Amino acid sequence: MDTEQPPLFRTARDGFRWDAVSHQPYKQDGSAPFKDISRQVLFHEDSLACELRYFEMDSNGYSTLERHEHAHGVMILRGSGECLVGDEVRRVSQFDLVSIPSMLWHQFRATNGEPLGFLCMVNTQRDRPQLPSEDDLNRLKSIPPIARFLEQS
Repeated sequence: MDTEQPPLFRTARDGFRWDAVSHQPYKQDGSAPFKDISRQVLFHEDSLACELRYFEMDSNGYSTLERHEHAHGVMILRGSGECLVGDEVRRVSQFDLVSIPSMLWHQFRATNGEPLGFLCMVNTQRDRPQLPSEDDLNRLKSIPPIARFLEQS
């Protein structure tokens, strides 16, 4: 196990990048549908039992529609767009906070022709995301605002 600690201070750089922080693909295996999104793990602190990540999608990009047992908290840091949590779609913009409880479907979308970036805090120990079944998608699409939201992909 790699026990090397990150530096105590890491300087912010242009373009929402940080020294000593790797810029990575959103999902390593590429098995879930998403578009034009990357991630950076800013902190992975076992002593705090949390991980703080920065996700950014290009204009018209989106995260995976998914749910999982672990909850997480999000702060929009850059741009604006739309967010689905449970049965609700909301516009989100810089510094808005979004709580994502356990087992609610959620997805973020950049919709204003500009990048959308957000901080996401999760537990270091967490379950793997679940993708919607055909029945799940049909139920979600039966809600008009969610159907409009999902048709954007």
